[in-house]
Amino acid sequence: MSKLAAIAAVAAVFCLAALPCTPARAEDVASFYHGNTVHMVVGFSPGGGYDLYARVVAKYIGKHIPGEPTVVTQNMAGAGSLRAAIYLYSVAPKDGTAIGMFSRGMPLSPLFKLPGATFDPAKFTWLGSVAKDTITCISWKTSAVKSWPDLFKNEYKAGGEGKGADPDVYATLIKNSLGAKVKLVTGYPGSSNISLAMERGEVDGMCGISYSTLASKHADWLKNKDVNILVQGALEPDPALPKVPFMLDLAKSKEQKQILQLTLAPQAMARPFVAPPGVPADRAKALQTAFMETMKDPDFLAEAKKLHLDVSPMSGEQLADLLKRLYATPAPLVQEARSALGY
Repeated sequence: MSKLAAIAAVAAVFCLAALPCTPARAEDVASFYHGNTVHMVVGFSPGGGYDLYARVVAKYIGKHIPGEPTVVTQNMAGAGSLRAAIYLYSVAPKDGTAIGMFSRGMPLSPLFKLPGATFDPAKFTWLGSVAKDTITCISWKTSAVKSWPDLFKNEYKAGGEGKGADPDVYATLIKNSLGAKVKLVTGYPGSSNISLAMERGEVDGMCGISYSTLASKHADWLKNKDVNILVQGALEPDPALPKVPFMLDLAKSKEQKQILQLTLAPQAMARPFVAPPGVPADRAKALQTAFMETMKDPDFLAEAKKLHLDVSPMSGEQLADLLKRLYATPAPLVQEARSALGY
């Protein structure tokens, strides 16, 4: 090797490790995304709360990704978003052109041994969550179940989507843990379909619907008192629901409260966004940065406010850390929670 070639080789090694080379790598990311398309996979049918959040994020995140790719939303409903989770984990391109959103409870599905949940949540490329939230159980105005005490007097037919989906998880939880008279009618593609079934009288209502979804997608229900909010669930009571019973206050023992806390923890990551495992590190970082920049985008925030969407973001790193702590829960407590959820 000539002296000149040796110097060039040493320079190349230093370039790979040194900070001044970062702009070159950033330029590579921009070159990759320029003129490219990123597909946003949503694990639910159009018209629900998850779909609305995904579409608003998709509208703005592209301009924060280097190269400003086009972002296209694709609905992939099925099994309470399990289909989308498996697709993003195993099938979707791992080059940074696929991102997506599934239910807040889906990351805990492998912990609870949900059939078909064959993915490892720790391996996803977590981008972050738009908001924390409070789940509710509601009933339509014509239902005989109009309050929490009514759930112990009358049968409550609750619409569901499939094991692992929020409506199924929380309907089963209040039945098995708190003794409510719940009959789960499952198999609907998404919450918008359950809403129609509720209005038609096929079911009394649904559990697992976020208060943010009620406030944004169904503000008319609240204004016209078309629905009754039976109970709320989160790690802290929602100030907007001062008269609605709080699940943790309804626990009859310390152990039961721990089980409820574990199952309600996903409310802290209410609107999670991910990319598949194995995305090249520079593109993964670009997507994570773009997500958090979107959360501060004035145009995004203005539209979110207009649509009554809560924005209280959690970074991808914070979300991954929360999951790590949840997966460290002692096995006996996990088994109790699994039984309470009907798995």
